[in-house]
Formats: sequence, C-alpha cells, structure tokens
Amino acid sequence: MIPTTFPTLSGVTFPRSSLLTNILLVLGGAALVALLAQVELPLKPVPVTLQTLGVLLVGAALGWKRGGLALLTYVLAGAVGLPVLSGGGAGLAKVLGPTGGYLAGFVLAAALVGWLVERFGLDRHMPGTALAMLAGNVVIYALGLPWLGHVIPALHGQALLSAGLTTFLLGDALKLALAVLLLPTAWKLLRR
Repeated sequence: MIPTTFPTLSGVTFPRSSLLTNILLVLGGAALVALLAQVELPLKPVPVTLQTLGVLLVGAALGWKRGGLALLTYVLAGAVGLPVLSGGGAGLAKVLGPTGGYLAGFVLAAALVGWLVERFGLDRHMPGTALAMLAGNVVIYALGLPWLGHVIPALHGQALLSAGLTTFLLGDALKLALAVLLLPTAWKLLRR
C-alpha cells in the first residue's frame, strides 16, 4: 500500500511531539528566518536576503502546519515591532510596505512546500526538492509582485519585473541549489 503522507524531518527527529515541542519548532523556524533575513544586500525597494532559503527549508522540515505557523509567527513578530525583518526592520508599516506581498507569500510558500513534502515526499531526492522549492518561490512572487505594484504604482510592466523579480532570480537559483543539496543529505544522514 502506498502511504498517503510522508513524515517530515522534524517528524522523524521528534516522533512524539508534545505541545511544547511544537511551539519550540515553530519558534525555531521563525527565528531561523529572522536570522537569515539579516543577511542582506540592501537593494530598493526590495532587498536581497537569505529569507527565502529559510522559508522553504522551514516549510520542508516542519510540514505545512508548523511551517506555515512559523512564518505567520515571523511576520506577526515583525508587525508588532520585533526587529526580525530584513535589515532589522519592524512595524506594521514595514509589513504593509513594498515587501508586504512577499511576506504574505512566505506564509503560503512554507505551507505549500510543507504540504508537498508531506503528501509526496519531495524532499527525499534532488529533483523533488527542486520542484517543491520552485513551487514555493512561485507563490512568493505571485503575491509579492502584485503587492509591490500596488504599493508603488509607478512600478509596472518591465520596471516592476526588474524591481521585484529578475533581480532575484540568480540568487533564488543558488538558494534552490543549496536546498536541493541540504534536504536529501539530511534524509540520508537520518537513515544511517
């Protein structure tokens, strides 16, 4: 019989998760993204950071529920004033600013990647990991670009794509490649 769900890395590492374990995993995922947000190339209006790597890894490692909650926690922490956003940014104005759509996309992307991992076990092999990470990136841009265009109406067409997408593609490809190496390797180590 083919399993309908696959365990996540955190599910294998913590097979009997208590409420406290779940809370710590969610907070740890949010903290990882906050840490990676500080690795920044401060471009305007959207900086280049390592956040997306954290978003996608957290989603894959924690699964759709905990991964989505971790990113929701991260965004809410930034909204209430904790300096967790890129460049140590914080506040509701920052969350609703030019990067707001990307931040909302982080929550959905982590949940999607987590769901893909739990449903299809895509993080066990390199091609599957690449597919899951690519899907997560698409979600981030699908929410980020329209919001960026809404907040900065002067950005439209090619200017919007340049400011909110094409500038990030090489970095996203490198982060995707890193995730493709990390996740299947983690599974190989756990199986030993």
